[in-house]
Amino acid sequence: MSEFRRRLSGYLEASRRTLVNNKKGLFGFLLLTLVVIGAVFAPFITPYEPTGMNILDKLKGPSSAHPLGTDRFGRDLLTRILYGVRTTLRISATSVFLSALVGSFIGILAAYLGGAVDTLIMRGMDILFAIPILLLAIAIAAIVRSGTLGAILAIGIVYVPIFARTSRGPTLSVKEQSYIEAANASGRGNLTIIGRHVVPNVAAPIFVQITINLAAAIIVESSLSFLGLGPTPPTPSLGVMISNGRNYLRLSPWTILVPGLAISTIILGFNLLGDALRETIDPKFRGTRGTG
Repeated sequence: MSEFRRRLSGYLEASRRTLVNNKKGLFGFLLLTLVVIGAVFAPFITPYEPTGMNILDKLKGPSSAHPLGTDRFGRDLLTRILYGVRTTLRISATSVFLSALVGSFIGILAAYLGGAVDTLIMRGMDILFAIPILLLAIAIAAIVRSGTLGAILAIGIVYVPIFARTSRGPTLSVKEQSYIEAANASGRGNLTIIGRHVVPNVAAPIFVQITINLAAAIIVESSLSFLGLGPTPPTPSLGVMISNGRNYLRLSPWTILVPGLAISTIILGFNLLGDALRETIDPKFRGTRGTG
């Protein structure tokens, strides 16, 4: 446990250095902070209800009463955006952390045990990798068909192979270290060794991958919602807002541009922060272009 705390302190210090010394990381952090503050304090920012309709105000342009305009049901778009960000972040964060837990455990276990177990597990991950992420997510969500829960399960499953590979590589290196051999010689069980010695030493790339995958998960979540495979109406969702607004693009372009801009802002924030953390924690990425 002391090793885990020491490693955690190191990651927190790396994150602090990122925010202090890396301008792109700081900018990404500030973007995400503004987004989260808006989502959390939405009831205090806007006087409207996210599902409140006023048909007399439908498709009104930006004004003092409605800073971002209204949609086809006269609902305030600013309110819908703030509550929609809540939905998007909740689904994306839950699914990514779920896939991080499952995928990292699978990857670490496969690498540590090796042999036939490693081959069997990683070939299964390769099969999932062979299917495009969005296509696989759509298929899973269509099969589950349970709204928000279906979107969480779909996104969580499609990112399991990424975390499995991310954790497997460092584990192959760590398992050859002398302290692992000493732990084995002392008679400690595999799960104990993995928890005390392997996980703290492979957590850095997993931590970075979580940040980067959050941006990608938001795209998938918005796509599922756009196709009607995410949260069900009238729950505010950025993807659903874009889907509804496309029919009024010429008449009321703000109904699609505003939620699109919100999605782009969140993705940009996570990508900038994730790239900055990767460059800080892993020096070999400094000066290279991020792929998240």
